[in-house]
Amino acid sequence: MNIVKRLFYTLLQCTWGILQSLAGACMFLVLIRRRHFIYRGCAATVWKRRDSASVGIFIFISENLGGRLREEVIVHEYGHTVQSVILGPLYPFIISIPSAVWCLSPGLVKMRDEKGISYYSFYTEKWANRLGSKITGETLTLLEQKNTDKRTGANKQ
Repeated sequence: MNIVKRLFYTLLQCTWGILQSLAGACMFLVLIRRRHFIYRGCAATVWKRRDSASVGIFIFISENLGGRLREEVIVHEYGHTVQSVILGPLYPFIISIPSAVWCLSPGLVKMRDEKGISYYSFYTEKWANRLGSKITGETLTLLEQKNTDKRTGANKQ
């Protein structure tokens, strides 16, 4: 991404996506002592949780991930940051809340496990995969497998 596109992306995150970016900034500050890096204009933080998340222009990656899986999860979370730019103040209602319910609802977790449904098959996650992959040029082969676990990114077979 060239400098003009990156600046425009940042401007949109700090205006149209301000709600998410403020929440992400608060999380970033709480985790200030953790390891951070920049990924395509986003502030990425490695945290101790098993799952990964993105909040506005901030990405939070599980320290348990490594190698190709880590790279793919970062691309996926980057896709969520692009959703934030596209949807702005609607993002929490169209992406965050449905995604949180899909991820955390015990009944939905059980259904996914019993039926072998990938976490990434839900519209919020599938769209994040497509956006992240298209913009970065990365292929998400591990995350596209049928029965992929959200928390670890591993295939549950």
